[in-house]
Amino acid sequence: MKNPSCKTLCGALAVIWQLTAPLASPGATANVTVNNTLSGGFVPATTSINLGDTVLWTWPSGSFFHNVTSTSLPQVWPASATLNGPATFAYTFTNAGTFPYDCSVHLFTGSIVVKAPILPPSVSINNPIPNTVFSEPADITVRATASDPNIGGTVTNVQFLVGTTVLTNETTLPFAAAVTGLNANTYTFSAVAKNDAGLSATNTVTVSVVTPIPLVLGAPTPLSTTSFQFNYSANIGLHYIIQQSADLTSPIWVTIATNKAASNPALFTDPQATNSPGFYRVVRLPNP
Repeated sequence: MKNPSCKTLCGALAVIWQLTAPLASPGATANVTVNNTLSGGFVPATTSINLGDTVLWTWPSGSFFHNVTSTSLPQVWPASATLNGPATFAYTFTNAGTFPYDCSVHLFTGSIVVKAPILPPSVSINNPIPNTVFSEPADITVRATASDPNIGGTVTNVQFLVGTTVLTNETTLPFAAAVTGLNANTYTFSAVAKNDAGLSATNTVTVSVVTPIPLVLGAPTPLSTTSFQFNYSANIGLHYIIQQSADLTSPIWVTIATNKAASNPALFTDPQATNSPGFYRVVRLPNP
């Protein structure tokens, strides 16, 4: 059986995410003073906070007959009681947006602006796929997808690295980098996506390249009148096709199985070995 020369890269894939984002600590409190009507109402009239923060309205002594009523539709919080100072009312905001309110007694107004957190982009290497095995010398194209979750945000570039060496920086689709002629070793590929907010995310893939061993068929064993078994030398994780022919003079090879080798030697059983005579060959598939 002739062993065709096929080149392949052995891949064990590990995925690591590294995300960074300058999010405000949850639970911060912003203070708003509820003054009497002649002093101008809510101070400040507009308050900017982060998602998850709390606004604390305070009625100082001398502030009379005021409340804090959401005028959003639907209403974000129930109206506070109409209070005299000193008194307080608090509400924690769990949605981003602009939320107007007023004192329904005196009709002076205010507004709470809740800023959504700025998030890092997302990035995912989708080639090579997990646990792919390759043989040397290996040519591989690393491909990644990236997106930005922020409204109006964009991915500005995706940087590809092998180890600490930069392969390329891609600013437009498709995000990909090609490497060729990899010898037997272990390699780490990374894709680092950045967005216009300056945040980044990293996805990392580790692959191994192996030296393909010569194909040798052995241990032919008839199991029954219709079942035949043999083994063949193989690199674990590489893919092989098993072919059969009834004639070696002008053979027509028919593929009867495609196997990913799980052991060396790999064992194959043909449960429909009805050709007499029957001939088999095994071919190692090229790198995907």
